[in-house]
Amino acid sequence: MNFPRKKFRLLNYDLEFLVKLEEIIKERVNSQSEDSYISSLSQQGLPRVAQKVGEEALETVIEAIRLDNARFLEEAADLLFHYLILLHKKGYNLAEISKVLSNRHRLLTKTK
Repeated sequence: MNFPRKKFRLLNYDLEFLVKLEEIIKERVNSQSEDSYISSLSQQGLPRVAQKVGEEALETVIEAIRLDNARFLEEAADLLFHYLILLHKKGYNLAEISKVLSNRHRLLTKTK
């Protein structure tokens, strides 16, 4: 399932780039290029990609408790980037994660 080809807006920021980034990740993983970080990381296998997500998550948590918001945003971007690679390696995408979250929300709001 993919997002429709239209602009997604959240707080005035264009989220369409995330869809484009998913496409770039897919292309680079499939290219097996030695010049591509994405391809190189992917070739190291699922455990290494998952480990990288864990490393980036830890770095994001550390920056969350510091006062340097710019570093926090950089680490959050790194975490999201590597998470997208992990999703692709597992055969999923953001649309599927969005569907899970939407279903959870719908269930929670029905019970209230």
